[in-house]
Amino acid sequence: MIALGSDHGGYDLKMHIKKHLEENGYECRDFGCFDKNSCDYPDFGRAAAEAVSSGECDRGIVVCTTGIGISIVANKVKGIRCALCSNAYLAKMTRLHNDANMLALGQGVTGNNLALEIVDTFLNTPFSEGENHIRRIGKIENL
Repeated sequence: MIALGSDHGGYDLKMHIKKHLEENGYECRDFGCFDKNSCDYPDFGRAAAEAVSSGECDRGIVVCTTGIGISIVANKVKGIRCALCSNAYLAKMTRLHNDANMLALGQGVTGNNLALEIVDTFLNTPFSEGENHIRRIGKIENL
């Protein structure tokens, strides 16, 4: 299950991603927001991150205008490694090296087609299981 969250600035892209995921067989849980009325990204980023942290959802995708604010919020939740990615290479590398469990995107800086490429890469790239990467992730978790 994929946790989704956005504020009003990321609502349209979140809905585009949600449709794509569901069409490709993914089950999604949308933690809001649910329309384009002005709202606060910490409320929805935190809810999605807590669902991933608790194991209720396997991974999460969060969206705001830039992706910056909502990624900061997600990373405040224990056990979350949320990466703001602007291209598929970054999505691939954060999965391979960081075992990122959440992806952040910025609707104002990432077009729909590129966003779907990033999402697909993020979801389809396994963690490398490299000993050096496991060690580094352990150090992150112990901070």
